[in-house]
Amino acid sequence: MSSWKQVLMAAVGLSAGIGVAGGVFALIIALGIVSEFADQTRTARHIFWYEDAVSAGAILGNAISVYQIVLPLGQVGAGVFGLFSGVFVGTWAMALTEIVNIVPIFTRRMDLRRGLGLMIASMAAGRTVGSFLYYYFRF
Repeated sequence: MSSWKQVLMAAVGLSAGIGVAGGVFALIIALGIVSEFADQTRTARHIFWYEDAVSAGAILGNAISVYQIVLPLGQVGAGVFGLFSGVFVGTWAMALTEIVNIVPIFTRRMDLRRGLGLMIASMAAGRTVGSFLYYYFRF
């Protein structure tokens, strides 16, 4: 392949990556995940640290994924990474649920007046058990 084609492919790939990353960051901001974390933890004065952490995580995650960098963290490091990844995915799921008002609609249709906390806790426990089965037993 000629060098101008490689340059063109690199430019298109970089542009597409920037576009997708911009869309993901816009979705994170639109869902209010970062501002909700800062509000819930009463650390709004450090909002720029939160935003920098999200950006750094995205950049490092992409670099590790694209260049297939192996981090020698061992089982403990993999467990910590899995914990933080689970928290991240869980917050995304809960933010999306909150945005589309699934819980209020569901509770109204089911005429659920008591046990909402138990229902949410059981959904979280189910996700945890499912993740454990998937990753530990390779289901």
